[in-house]
Amino acid sequence: MSKCTEIRWHGRAGQGVVTAGELLAEAALEEGKYFQAFPDYGPERMGAPVKSYTRISDEPIEIHYQILTPEVVVVVNPNLLGVVDVTEGLAKDGVLIVNTPESPGDIRTKLDFEGGRVFTVDATAIAMEALGRDIPSTMMLGVVAKATGIVKLDSLKHLVREKLGAKLRSEIVEANITSLQRVYDDVKEG
Repeated sequence: MSKCTEIRWHGRAGQGVVTAGELLAEAALEEGKYFQAFPDYGPERMGAPVKSYTRISDEPIEIHYQILTPEVVVVVNPNLLGVVDVTEGLAKDGVLIVNTPESPGDIRTKLDFEGGRVFTVDATAIAMEALGRDIPSTMMLGVVAKATGIVKLDSLKHLVREKLGAKLRSEIVEANITSLQRVYDDVKEG
């Protein structure tokens, strides 16, 4: 029986959380896997907390509902820590990925998360340096690749180049690619 990996994303409306989940799913498709990617929000405005979900499997996915017990949680906006229970339903041996300058140990303490694996990276600082804007969602894909191995970093780079290349100037696309590699290299585990 194949494993279906379930990922829940937390961010704020307008930060690209839904897009990041979709890009991850498309990278899985390029690698011959099955996927689902869908948002969970209502009439929220820019800046309101939102969730997005991604399922990735080696076999067709027959279920169609929100992810309540994810193996992986990705927190794109660290201001949600303490506002939203981001570890709700996360398996004891799950993976928690947080965009923050704080250490994995600090996040464990702050969230009282004793099990699993915690990964942190300051994707906001990298986004501000590379792009001049606080849009770290795409960069968080590099951390997901490193923390889970669910997709290859090269697949993500190819997909970002293909998807963003049609909309953005080449130097912005390349800044995103470089940033993907940087978060992949800079992430801390603890």
